[in-house]
Amino acid sequence: MQSFKAEQARAATSLRWKAAPKPTGRNEWIKRAKEAAEILKIDAVERDATGGPPFAEIQLLKDAGLVNLLGPRKFGGGGETWKTSYKVTTEIAKADASIGHLIGNHYSWFWSSQILGTEKQAERWLREFTEGNYYLGGAVNPRNADMIAEDDGLDLIFNGDKFFSTGGVISDITVLEGVLKDGTHVFAYVPTKQPGISFKGDWDVIGQRLTESGGCVIRNVKVPWSEAAGFIDKQLTPRDAYHDFILPPVQLQFAAVHVGAAIGALEAAAEYTRTRTRAWPYGGDNKTKATEEWYILEGYGKLQAKIWAAEALIDRTAERVSEAIHAPRAELTQATRGEIAVQVAASKAHAIETALEATSKVFEFVGASGSLSKYGFDRFWRNTRVHSLHDPIAYKFREVGSWALLKEAPEPSWYT
Repeated sequence: MQSFKAEQARAATSLRWKAAPKPTGRNEWIKRAKEAAEILKIDAVERDATGGPPFAEIQLLKDAGLVNLLGPRKFGGGGETWKTSYKVTTEIAKADASIGHLIGNHYSWFWSSQILGTEKQAERWLREFTEGNYYLGGAVNPRNADMIAEDDGLDLIFNGDKFFSTGGVISDITVLEGVLKDGTHVFAYVPTKQPGISFKGDWDVIGQRLTESGGCVIRNVKVPWSEAAGFIDKQLTPRDAYHDFILPPVQLQFAAVHVGAAIGALEAAAEYTRTRTRAWPYGGDNKTKATEEWYILEGYGKLQAKIWAAEALIDRTAERVSEAIHAPRAELTQATRGEIAVQVAASKAHAIETALEATSKVFEFVGASGSLSKYGFDRFWRNTRVHSLHDPIAYKFREVGSWALLKEAPEPSWYT
């Protein structure tokens, strides 16, 4: 729920965006993301406390052109690369990690149509999603075969009860993942607003409250076989290394969210320390201002260095991901896919450790009064803690260790 001040800012900025030329180039799009983030900051604490589906926030990202950032300009999109998308995700996550998670997830689902679909399907979906300025959510939970896809002649009938459906409530398109009788997984992109799709509204967690990741019920959703991603005449087209590349880009979006939360916590805490924190008068080395305290200066210095390192690692990995994902799919080999997957694992694990430290440590630098609920510093840690539990980072470090020690790349999986 937006405050009146935030609503006014959103409306005025959206009008300005509509009157201005569409951004061109990476730097202009990152600047646009920063502008959107400034609006999201206005009532981020209130929004986190209140909860509720972030319809207005997603509309803000649509008005900014960020939702169809990866779409071709000929279809009305931003014409940008995955490298830029990670920076956009980080900028949004600085203001609100929930909304950063939502835009990162959307980029992943948007491009999954290009990875999973046949050449004909991919081109059609690219145009449809871009021109529609659609936000995509996913009723996908790879650990559970909790949705069945039944062959009904010319159609598939989806039925299931999904425990997670991130962004589903606010989406225009829902990605369905069902299991056929022979165990094959099948994906389809369907309009969210239809009688067969309903949401439980049961997302009640300590962090990432605005991601709307609660349960989703699918009842007799009919999809023509022609809309089954990657299928021709009811047969799944052969997999290749590009097909197996679907998860590393997703995992790096998560890393971008984590480092965004860390940066957001550091920036918010630094502003508080500059303007409100008092120096400690009982240490025997009394200072006039908190900004003169050696332990505060050292503390901010250590966190900044670690965050810069995490951000640099993500940037370096993003270069390789972007280069591979935008090249002709036949050029990607399993060996390259494996190398990039290792770098993604390292980037994500390091970002999580850095974010968990930063979002907790800043409390020592703002002081006791900074723990008041009205300042909302706890949201940075809560968001990081919840989002970091998608898969254990110990396994990410093990993947990196297997590469460092044995030059063994991780096998493609639902998380690698």
